[in-house]
Amino acid sequence: MQNEPKTIFICSKCDAQFPKWSGRCLNCGAWGTITESILRLTSLAQDDNLKFDQNKLVDLTVISSDKFERMKTGIAEIDELFGGGIVKGSLILLGGEPGIGKSTLCLQIIKQLEGADSPLLYVSGEESAPQTKLRVERLNYQPKNLKFLSETNIEEIGAAIASVKPALAIIDSIQTVYSNEVESEAGAVNQIRACTAKLIGVAKKNDIPIIITGHVTKDGTVAGPKTLEHLVDVVVYLEGDEFHDFRILRSTKNRFGSTNEIGVFEMTNAGLIEVKDPTRAFLSQAHEDSAGSAISCFMEGTRAFLIEVQALVTPTIFGYPQRKTSGYDLNRLQMICAVLFKRAGLNLNNQDIHLNIVGGIKVNEPAIDLAVALAIVSALKNKPVPSDTAAIGELGLGGEIRSVSNIEKRISEAEKLGFKNAIIPNIKINKEFKIKLRMVKNLKEAIE
Repeated sequence: MQNEPKTIFICSKCDAQFPKWSGRCLNCGAWGTITESILRLTSLAQDDNLKFDQNKLVDLTVISSDKFERMKTGIAEIDELFGGGIVKGSLILLGGEPGIGKSTLCLQIIKQLEGADSPLLYVSGEESAPQTKLRVERLNYQPKNLKFLSETNIEEIGAAIASVKPALAIIDSIQTVYSNEVESEAGAVNQIRACTAKLIGVAKKNDIPIIITGHVTKDGTVAGPKTLEHLVDVVVYLEGDEFHDFRILRSTKNRFGSTNEIGVFEMTNAGLIEVKDPTRAFLSQAHEDSAGSAISCFMEGTRAFLIEVQALVTPTIFGYPQRKTSGYDLNRLQMICAVLFKRAGLNLNNQDIHLNIVGGIKVNEPAIDLAVALAIVSALKNKPVPSDTAAIGELGLGGEIRSVSNIEKRISEAEKLGFKNAIIPNIKINKEFKIKLRMVKNLKEAIE
């Protein structure tokens, strides 16, 4: 009786299970996706007759500690992000919003690998061969070793990879492929999981690195790639604003390297170009002695970037003051406004405040709190913050300026770019700098 089959009902979209059928999934809200399935129960009792083969055990002391064999892409930002190059046999997920530049980046990686002895494979379920050819021409890429496959069946794709044995395979995108073994439409969660599992088997068995692209919505949960992060070896996201040229390639998971690195690129007509000095690019259009502008420094992994914070403060036309942000957390702006009102005596209750992080960059780090506060004060009083001054520090609810991590690295970056003053928390600095350090204990001192 223990192995008697049991009938359950499974949603083909979100994989939720129910004891009885219904027209609508109670978990994801989809209609007509619940189908009947058979679940066979097995005994949980220990089988005393089961024997274990101890030859399966591995002694780690005899395992060589040599590094994984990595494949250099020739793009320094990408190689550094992956920890020295792409590991053979790894499965990499490249996520990002539609139109952000994922396909362009994949083709540029392939372009750099043209010198490989093995062919390169590009599989697309979204674009035809003529469409891909147009994209290749825009990149000034003349493929000699590139093979293209327009296919959406994962079994066919796996057979093609095993047959061609490319140096690198690109699957664009995972939402368009399907498996014959799963009864649901392409793009469903269980389809994406099944297709990814098959690609993992192909990559490990044939020692071929595979990059799969996945569309991510703004909350990162609808399109599916979030459900794959535990399956793949490396997860990188291409971030940025489609109305700005800068793109950040950020690693959130890497089994073969650090997740503390990012790559900065600029989108041009010829594709994505590495930004060798991102700070200079972010500050290239900063206006000197402009009211409502302040310079701060934020960390991305192990790298420090200086960024311009802009604030605009205007009298409220309607009864309720508005708070708008671009590239910054709205709730944190509300908190800083409350601290300015309570601790600095600035009446902002009848003022609209608009805050912008220049360059389309999103910054969530509290280290730019002081710069945000000074930019708001500068805009309110119409008195510019000196253009040769950088402000670094976290703002507490009591108005105190708190220390932040890697403070010396941030100061060094400001000094390297020619800044003469730095407003920082009142802490001990072990290193000597040419830049003048103005240490403040609270918000009032910083404003003065």
